Amino acid sequence: MEKNGNNRKLRVCVATCNRADYSKLAPIMFGIKMEPEFFELDVVVLGSHLIDDYGNTYRMIEQDDFDINTRLHTIVRGEDEAAMVESVGLALVKLPDVLNRLKPDIMIVHGDRFDALALATSAALMNIRILHIEGGEVSGTIDDSIRHAITKLAHYHVCCTRSAEQHLISMCEDHDRILLAGCPSYDKLLSAKNKDYMSIIRMWLGDDVKSKDYIVALQHPVTTDIKHSIKMFELTLDALISFNKRTLVLFPNIDAGSKEMVRVMRKKGVEHHPNFRAVKHVPFDQFIQLVAHAGCMIGNSSCGVREVGAFGTPVINLGTRQIGRETGENVLHVRDADTQDKILQALHLQFGKQYPCSKIYGDGNAVPRILKFLKSIDLQEPLQKKFCFPPVKENISQDIDHILETLSALAVDLGGTNLRVAIVSMKGEIVKKYTQFNPETYEERINLILQMCVEAAAEAVKLNCRILGVGISTGGRVNPREGIVLHSTKLIQEWNSVDLRTPLSDTLHLPVWVDNDGNCAALAERKFGQGKGLENFVTLITGTGIGGGIIHHHELIHGSSFCAAEFGHLVVSLDGPDCSCGSHGCIEAYASGMALQREAKKLHDEDLLLVEGMSVPKDEAVSAAHLIQAAKLGNVKAQNILRTAGTALGLGVVNILHTINPSLVILSGVLASHYIHIVKDVIRQQALSSVQDVDVVVSDLVDPALLGAASMVLDYTTRRIC
Repeated sequence: MEKNGNNRKLRVCVATCNRADYSKLAPIMFGIKMEPEFFELDVVVLGSHLIDDYGNTYRMIEQDDFDINTRLHTIVRGEDEAAMVESVGLALVKLPDVLNRLKPDIMIVHGDRFDALALATSAALMNIRILHIEGGEVSGTIDDSIRHAITKLAHYHVCCTRSAEQHLISMCEDHDRILLAGCPSYDKLLSAKNKDYMSIIRMWLGDDVKSKDYIVALQHPVTTDIKHSIKMFELTLDALISFNKRTLVLFPNIDAGSKEMVRVMRKKGVEHHPNFRAVKHVPFDQFIQLVAHAGCMIGNSSCGVREVGAFGTPVINLGTRQIGRETGENVLHVRDADTQDKILQALHLQFGKQYPCSKIYGDGNAVPRILKFLKSIDLQEPLQKKFCFPPVKENISQDIDHILETLSALAVDLGGTNLRVAIVSMKGEIVKKYTQFNPETYEERINLILQMCVEAAAEAVKLNCRILGVGISTGGRVNPREGIVLHSTKLIQEWNSVDLRTPLSDTLHLPVWVDNDGNCAALAERKFGQGKGLENFVTLITGTGIGGGIIHHHELIHGSSFCAAEFGHLVVSLDGPDCSCGSHGCIEAYASGMALQREAKKLHDEDLLLVEGMSVPKDEAVSAAHLIQAAKLGNVKAQNILRTAGTALGLGVVNILHTINPSLVILSGVLASHYIHIVKDVIRQQALSSVQDVDVVVSDLVDPALLGAASMVLDYTTRRIC
């Protein structure tokens, strides 16, 4: 067995202190147990696991069929600051005998608890290699100090987010010993929501409770401001009583101040109130079902800002305990809850909503990465830590070589003929593309989109691409805030008032963005094309229809009813041809692919299209391409039609220059190169002198719709503070 110089099994000690850290460590423990040819597992249980008042949660470890090698009673009761210090001291006294007996090669320590600090200190002083899970994160209170202290003691680091990885690098940790894996608990979370859940809801909340019609509350003391956190807990309970919804309240953890919080619960009569169910512990598998189907979660647990994002469940995060955490848009922060009304208002805002699923903290593949990382550890390497001074590497991707991944997006382009899905990297490279004919019915189309996206997401893992989300480009008018196609083009049937976000987000557990193809073309130019770095520019798509997008002050303009940049329906003639929108004289009626096809058919019907050197087979429909070919071969009538179309487009561009005054106009689409010179001529003849210097260029992007859809994902920032 070859493992980077190791010629024996790796002896791994996993130490767990409480119900919260076990939910992160258990998936790793199962993974280690499944590979006995590589690993020997020792389990050490200490902290609040062994206390009856906190649910004797060591039993769930036994129920998971793990052999507990050692139980250490390390908690000094009192639930105040001094008791926390004494508990660390007691653990430091007891741990050396255990570690001398087990002699592990690696000690796995999780998170930011005072028990974990004792574990890391003991292992470091006894020359045992430490693997720290969830380092580099920023939350609040004393947890930050403990977490970063463990980071400095640890030899290897497994972090959950890109920001956490950068924090570790900034703290001078060795790049090669940092693994960006995601949170291990997400490996269970992302497959959990589809299981039977109503029996679990009834077990904990009663037979009369429905999904999305209850609240989960989990609030812990803030050890750096105990008095204020107790007051906030009291206000929270008052608000929940007033809100009058069935609520599952979990007892706080063992930190200083927890005893006072329990007194508040009893003073308010929570344990006997008909709307409340107060419990010490819920098994993790059942807990994630409860939060996945809750109408809201409230409190200050890290679970609310981390794991719950995987389901899009609304969360109200109270106070400062998680103030530095990265959060999805499902989290509403109430920093200073000085009145009951503020929390009650937050409950009214959040309860019953459904947000996009978030993968900030993991994509469901953390454990395989961690096991691979463990196998790569060379026990022959020197134990002494090396720090990187200074952390100057500009490349944000610092994953170890054998699991280096590319941040990517799934891009969907919904056209009148084809449905395309692509994996697009952060640099705009189309890693892989899939194309199918666009079905005619709504149901077939939705099913095909889901099928193609699921296949692409699975292929992305094999291609070492980490998918951050899904972006969809579609014809018609779109509400991007809700992810709904309001009105589609006539080319895409049965595609009005369609919610695209929900089915994709529920299936893929990914955030989803939707916009129309014109806006996506503008976004593509802003990120990857000739609009990069420009404050103001306009994109026009010249294809089957005419569309476009406006970038103003670096931002995309949607308009009050999501109808901005409908350039195809600028009227350039009062007596022009009929347009598909019901009006006439629009640019699209002159310059679109459909308009050119219409004119080509007229010429062909009159035997005026074909010239020497070209032909149209009987089974082939006449198209705009035939008109362009005829014009190139000298057909004067075809040339006049193209000139008229280009002039109409040019007049539209002049109107745009006079209205919006962009610094650049980008023509995109298959017809752009045929119109560019005519458009410039019209500008010289018709535009005010003050805008004649504005440049008009042809896009050099191959797939602007796909790249624009991807850019919605790649440029998105998820932090939301209210």
